[in-house]
Order: sequence, then structure tokens, then C-alpha cells
Amino acid sequence: MTEKSVQRPLEPSAGDPKHVARATRSAGRKMRSLLLDAASPLFREQGLSGTSITDIVAAADAFPSQITYYFGTKEALFVECACRDLLYLARATELAALKARSPREYTHALTETVTASDSIAFFAEALTLTRRRQDLAPLVERTIERLHSEGARAYASQVARHGWRSLRAPDESSRRFWAVAVGVILEGYAMGRSPDQLCAEMLRVLGEQAKSTGDAARLRLVDDRDASTSSNGES
Repeated sequence: MTEKSVQRPLEPSAGDPKHVARATRSAGRKMRSLLLDAASPLFREQGLSGTSITDIVAAADAFPSQITYYFGTKEALFVECACRDLLYLARATELAALKARSPREYTHALTETVTASDSIAFFAEALTLTRRRQDLAPLVERTIERLHSEGARAYASQVARHGWRSLRAPDESSRRFWAVAVGVILEGYAMGRSPDQLCAEMLRVLGEQAKSTGDAARLRLVDDRDASTSSNGES
């Protein structure tokens, strides 16, 4: 058997430009993720001023130049950490509410998950920072729009799935929920309130979001009876 007959198709070479570009992008995404993973808990525990670049690179087993390369500044890394954590929280709230069988259970699951986390307080610090650093504002704006759009999508999906009757449009419900969450949680943190107290206050402020099929049927029945009684009284 000749050497030519046993040759296999050539695999992409490590020196192939496309191969190198893919490997570089993959390594870049991995390093960015490592830096975010390392920085986020440090920022949440120690704040922006209390966390040094040395702390972050030590936790990520990285180099200071990599923070500059991928994020530019420590402040930009802080804002990106806060934005990412908020979107992670939004996803967690959606998952927590999937098993809800009524609008009340759904709202309670969302609220309980949100108030058990410090992600909103972390994000509020990023909002304050962007007031002085407008170059970082676009990331915050994109995060808020994604938060609202994904929240509206998840809420609309649940309403359609269960046949609930929403009292507001999905986009309005999503924006209202997160606006209430930010207000209640920031006020609660300042007052030293517990997660349970924050949850109770959020539920009080939010009130009813939708009605289940059974609730709607009972309302129609009551309305029909009232109309019938009124008609009989007039005849």
C-alpha cells in the first residue's frame, strides 16, 4: 500500500487565517467572561472604589492590560457587570414563575426572586455612575430595553398559555414591574428592610396584574346576574 493511498483529508491548519480568527474570538469571549465573573462579586461586596484592578486580575488569573483591552476602564467593567447581572436576574425571575398556575402565583414568584437578590441595587450604582460617564450610558440603555422587551415577551407568553386576562398591555406590565422593583428595593435598602418586607411591599404596590379564566368567568356571571336583576326591577 502506497503512502498516497493512506493519506487522509487535510485538517485545518493551526496557521490557517480563518482558524486563527475563530480561536482568537473564542479566547477573547472566554477571557471577557472570566473577568466579568471575577469582578462582579468583588464589586458587589466592596463597591467600585473598594475594588482594585489588582484584586480583579488576581481573582481572574489575568493581567491588568487585559482589563484595558477588553473593557477600557474599571468603570466600564463595573457597568457591564451590573448590566449582565440584572439580565441574569430577569432570566431567573422568568424561570421561577414558569410553574405558576394563577396570576397571583406568577406575580409572587417574580417578586420573591427579585427581592431576594442585590442585583437591582448593584445596577442602580451603575446608573449613578453613567450620570457622570455618558460614554457608558448606551450599554445601560440597551440593557433596560432588553429587560423590558424580554419581560413583556415572557408575560405575554404566560397570559396566552393560561388564558389569563391581563389588566394592562404586556409592555406596560413589564415596565411597571421593573419600575416598582427599583423603587421599592432602593428605598428598602436605605431603610434596612428584609427581603420578605421588600417582597410584601412590592406585592402591595403592584396589586393585581391579571385575572385567571375562573376569575373572569365569575365576573361575567356576576355581571349577568346584576343585569338580569336590574331588568326585572324595571319591568
